[in-house]
Amino acid sequence: MRPACYITTPIYYVNGAPHIGHAYTTVAADVMARFKRLDGYDVFFLTGTDEHGQKVEQAAREAGLDPQTYTDGISADFQAMTRTMGASNDDWIRTTQERHKLSCTELWRRIAASGDIYLGHYEGWYAIRDEAFYDENELTTRPDGTKVAASGAPVEWVREPSYFFRLSAWQDRLLKFYEENPNFIAPTSSRNEVISFVRGGLNDLSISRTTFCWGVPVPDAPDHVMYVWLDALTNYITGCGFPDEDAPRWRFWPADIHFVGKEITRFHAVYWPAFLMSAGLKPPKRVSANGWWVVEGEKMSKSLGNVIDARDLVATYGLDQVRYYLLREKPFGGDGSIAYKGIASRINVELANDLGNLAQRSLSLIARNLGGVLPARGPVTEEDAVLLASAGALPDMVRAAMERQTFHEALDEVWKIIRAANGYIDRQAPWALNKTDRVRMAAVLRVMVDTIRAVATLLQPFMPTSMANMLEQLGVPEHARDIAALSAPLADGIHLPAPRGVFPRYVEPAA
Repeated sequence: MRPACYITTPIYYVNGAPHIGHAYTTVAADVMARFKRLDGYDVFFLTGTDEHGQKVEQAAREAGLDPQTYTDGISADFQAMTRTMGASNDDWIRTTQERHKLSCTELWRRIAASGDIYLGHYEGWYAIRDEAFYDENELTTRPDGTKVAASGAPVEWVREPSYFFRLSAWQDRLLKFYEENPNFIAPTSSRNEVISFVRGGLNDLSISRTTFCWGVPVPDAPDHVMYVWLDALTNYITGCGFPDEDAPRWRFWPADIHFVGKEITRFHAVYWPAFLMSAGLKPPKRVSANGWWVVEGEKMSKSLGNVIDARDLVATYGLDQVRYYLLREKPFGGDGSIAYKGIASRINVELANDLGNLAQRSLSLIARNLGGVLPARGPVTEEDAVLLASAGALPDMVRAAMERQTFHEALDEVWKIIRAANGYIDRQAPWALNKTDRVRMAAVLRVMVDTIRAVATLLQPFMPTSMANMLEQLGVPEHARDIAALSAPLADGIHLPAPRGVFPRYVEPAA
């Protein structure tokens, strides 16, 4: 049986339309899922929508709709975005599904049985926009006297009956868990922030509300609904079949990677492992936080009219091109700026020229001078050996970067080979060898095919359609496109399809 690997996105909150940030996290998780499948794993990839809470109830009311109708529409839009971005998710979870309500109810009961839930009154500052409670020292006061959280969300003072989770009792156990699992939180900056937060002391967490009803009812307390974050985080075990621990998908728990936006790292790296361990369940293995995007150096906002829907980028530049740009342009854990000229440059310089032209001219020479027949490997020169060895080492280099979720480094390793291959073919000049040494020409072109095959194989998670096209032109059968297959050379003498361009250059439309 192949080893199991479970990868999730955060479930996206349905109080508004999907934007580039949602698409970015989805693409990153999809690239990771596709890579692990390529590397021999049995992958379960889950994404979906978070549909409960006061904020959703308010948004539905403002739209003149009941909450379920409202969430049905927004969830469908998120599903459409996910399909447009080429995600290969195995399931779509919605927190309004009955399977999820059953899962939340059982998790609550197990936490309560551990003695970590008690009834009291909550009194403090609450931000509806963040669905989060804040201490006084986490707030700033504006000149008009209103208080806001660090996120900019206004807070209001609330007092209501509430069930509490004894988070304060988990401080030492969480710190011990972080120490024993140094790779649990990435990147390092997020890990440091979480550890600092926990070391600063943890307060018990209000985990139910009575001032609205759009949520999962608390067991045996129908006037209460579960705090939206306890509800939302539970989706990750719902997807694995919880509470049925004999379900086929339960073998995937604990999750290998939760991909999250950096603004929700605390919920995933503090509250979630505490909830799970309290319930007697294993915590996830890793929480990988990504940074934010700005547009041309400015923060996205509706007022500026610069909020980007990734689907618009796909319509303009192409799906694989956008997927590549998003993970190439900046480190996954850091912030970055989307620049339209930068997208065009990545397409034209790196995809069309560096990679596309490399494959096109190599295959065109085979078609023109060798009748489209893949030549056998010839005697290997020192320069041949260097390039082939670098291509052979590429899977390990990419795998190491992918395990760290440093996608830009994985792509940089691939591009080192692409640049080396471009230098190699320029120096070897097989077009000139065609007139002086056809045996050597054939050997050079075989080196090129073997090198480009390694490159295209490892780029499949990032650009699946384009690389399937390229591998087809290289004569690689569909059953031989995983990483393990790279150890077996292509059969000599196979007939290659007619070469065709994979990456068209992007030309700015005339004004």
